Amino acid sequence: MTQPLAEPPWRINRSGAPRRVGIEIEFDGLDCAGTAALLRDLFGGRLVWKDPYRVDVEDTILGAFRVELDMSLAHPAAAVTGARNDDWERLVEELQADVAETVGDVGSLWMPVEIVAPPVAWSDLSSLDRLVAALRQAGAGGTRSGLLSAYGTQLNPEIASSEAAHLLSVLQAYLLLSDWLREDIGVDLRRRLTPFVDPFPNAYMERVLDPSYAPDRCGLIRDYLAYNPTRNRELDLLPLFAFLEPRQVRARLPDEKIEARPTFHYRLPDTRFDLADWSLTLEWRRWVAVERLAADSRRLQQGMELYGEHRCQVIPLGWPTQSRALAEAAFEGAPDPAKGRR
Repeated sequence: MTQPLAEPPWRINRSGAPRRVGIEIEFDGLDCAGTAALLRDLFGGRLVWKDPYRVDVEDTILGAFRVELDMSLAHPAAAVTGARNDDWERLVEELQADVAETVGDVGSLWMPVEIVAPPVAWSDLSSLDRLVAALRQAGAGGTRSGLLSAYGTQLNPEIASSEAAHLLSVLQAYLLLSDWLREDIGVDLRRRLTPFVDPFPNAYMERVLDPSYAPDRCGLIRDYLAYNPTRNRELDLLPLFAFLEPRQVRARLPDEKIEARPTFHYRLPDTRFDLADWSLTLEWRRWVAVERLAADSRRLQQGMELYGEHRCQVIPLGWPTQSRALAEAAFEGAPDPAKGRR
């Protein structure tokens, strides 16, 4: 039975429009053509092939979806696929396209297909659970479908404000709840062993969760880049910071592939088609717990104080219990986050 859609504390974006959420789902068991056809059957639209392993499903009732083999070498670079007059350059293009297709043929044996959904209003997010159900019915495999299937589902909630205090509160809430999130999701061992969803360094957590920490936006980004010069974080803020302060981010990471966008790039959830009750609504509910804690300044402050006490213990114990209590309080209001204090 599908859970009701959790309401976030901030429902509109910086422009006063309803906040949107983008979704990315990795899986195996279906190829790009079959996946694109499934999307067209669900939401309408037309298929526009970009290369043998990338297809857009355009003009659907929700917007444009992208379906691709999640392997950059399988896709000819856009810069070399346009028509040119020079025979030699045309030959190079053809060779590169042939190599990409060969790489795609091999990669399709073990690399996931990825669906990148168009951003939808948070209140319409449950409409994408039709897609989850259809993929499950079609035999798509998720995180636990094979030895190398460390597949994830990523949420990209649009920010409600670009003010430093707002961004910091969401980051602080996430850090406080990250133990609970990993436990509640049950993040698969294969994904935990890969670098893609690495937790934040302890030194960074201690800095950000200091109740006196109050940087301006450039200071917040500077500290993030100093401790996290990588896309491999469970909550990847580089796309957001590259959108807000592109020069600052590019000066520190000139060669990193970053698609700038005004969203929190939440990478932690597994793709769990094997669980009958797994849904995007469920993963959204977990994210909303983060936002609700961020919006409750009193409880957020209390959580940071508890975290400071936890870090001062000779043998730190009990934080996962406190993290869970903070998450439960986001919806129930009754549990005291200090329960489990040691």
